[in-house]
Amino acid sequence: MTRMLVTGGAGFIGSNFVHHTLKHHPAYEIRVLDSLTYAGYRESLTPAGDAIEFVEGDICDADLVERLMAGTDVVVHFAAESHVDRSLHDPEPFIRSNIMGTFTLLEAARRHDVRFHHISTDEVFGDLPLDSDDKFTEETPYNPSSPYSASKASSDTLVRAWVRSFGLRATLSNCANNYGPFQHVEKFIPRQITNVLVGDRPKLYGDGVNVREWTHVDDHNAAVHLIISGGRIGDTYLIGSGDERSNKDILETTLELMYQERDAYDRVPDRPGHDLRYANDSTKIRTELGWVPEYGDLRAGLAQTIDWYRHNEWWWKAQKEGTEATYALLGR
Repeated sequence: MTRMLVTGGAGFIGSNFVHHTLKHHPAYEIRVLDSLTYAGYRESLTPAGDAIEFVEGDICDADLVERLMAGTDVVVHFAAESHVDRSLHDPEPFIRSNIMGTFTLLEAARRHDVRFHHISTDEVFGDLPLDSDDKFTEETPYNPSSPYSASKASSDTLVRAWVRSFGLRATLSNCANNYGPFQHVEKFIPRQITNVLVGDRPKLYGDGVNVREWTHVDDHNAAVHLIISGGRIGDTYLIGSGDERSNKDILETTLELMYQERDAYDRVPDRPGHDLRYANDSTKIRTELGWVPEYGDLRAGLAQTIDWYRHNEWWWKAQKEGTEATYALLGR
């Protein structure tokens, strides 16, 4: 069997990747490395049972990473601090984990000649005008606007340098905003869903005109597997459903799907430096690797996600009180 190390495998996208891999790619023997910070939950891997090996640890722990890499064929690197609001409040953990952690993994991977796939974000490109049809491409210059996106941009350039300088067998992907099961309730979509479920009013930043291209996490993970198996070493692939929606539209559609009035929400102050619009040109992965999103229509993906949160209160209920207390301190 091919031995796979999934970093950040107890987080949102990582845990979904583990479940997707077990279901669709059973030839992989999976080991998960996660430090179980606030956004990593061992319970997110409960459905995997004994089918995986779980290691609690830090990607900055060079000795641990070295031992794990010695028994690995391919690394899928999801581990990252990833919430913009938290990075604005305290940037240091983002610099440590996203930059130094990636460096630690890269060094071990090159020593053991391990295939490496690096998960990044479209936020490294900055933002796009609201009144244009422009999209990010694999050649778009980086222009990060938050400590989070700056740290991810740094980690991307490290991976490319290790490919060129040391011949590391690595690929990269930058995905649009993800949504789906097991996403922390501090994030926009699950926050609104769980607010309705607990009887609170959802919250909208500012006027809600900011636009995102939303991609279901299952579609993202299917794309990652295509890149691992068929992507060109050293190349970057942009992933995105093609379905762009404003935050206001997302919130009102969520309320409609949950049988609420479309205007049953409160407005809160906008976040500092809030990017206007993200959109990926995913032509490359669609034409070269044949990727087609199952949830090209966001409405269907939202309905599936709402259903999951409705039936899995055991997973998110404990997060909710602390998350809302933090947002209250921020005035959002």
